[in-house]
Amino acid sequence: MDNITEDTVHNTDVPNLSCRKSHHPEHVKKDLTNRLNRIEGQIRGIKGMVDKDIYCDDIITQLSATQSALNSVAKVLLQGHLKGCVVDRLAEGDEEVLDELLITIQKLMKK
Repeated sequence: MDNITEDTVHNTDVPNLSCRKSHHPEHVKKDLTNRLNRIEGQIRGIKGMVDKDIYCDDIITQLSATQSALNSVAKVLLQGHLKGCVVDRLAEGDEEVLDELLITIQKLMKK
């Protein structure tokens, strides 16, 4: 993690740092899009619950379900990243991908 600072780990406003692209198969992209669409609907529902003064515990339950759904998306992406991007870059001799992977895992574990 020589050239990656702690600020990089926490900065979610950084647009595509290296302009790299992932190459997910179409069925994976469709699955991810469907999951994210459901999450978007959950978020809208939670906002509506807040607007309607729904009981806090019920809102927290919905937030927990939404967080679980987001974690599932992250797991799918991490699996694809490991099996695709990381394996490919290691095969090319690019061991910096391991530092990048450690930072990615740190980000996921903070949740």
